[in-house]
Amino acid sequence: MRESLIIQNLKCGGCASTVIKQLERLDGVSNVNVEVEHSQVNFDLKTNQLKESVKNQLKKIGYPVEGEANTFGSKAKSYISCATGKMSQ
Repeated sequence: MRESLIIQNLKCGGCASTVIKQLERLDGVSNVNVEVEHSQVNFDLKTNQLKESVKNQLKKIGYPVEGEANTFGSKAKSYISCATGKMSQ
């Protein structure tokens, strides 16, 4: 099933690259793409229960879902994730 989430701290292609790589590592998650201009990540899930795993992974790397707490720690993680994504492009 196709899912979409609006995420926080998404700034550029480097961020998008990191989000895609990290989500595609999760079993049962595929076809990940990111729309930077809309702060949206789209993906396919094998089961609906995997959606929480996706949200947790996004939070872990500094891109919490809209409506969740966006702490200083999340913002710092997203900055590092962004830089890592830019270097790997």
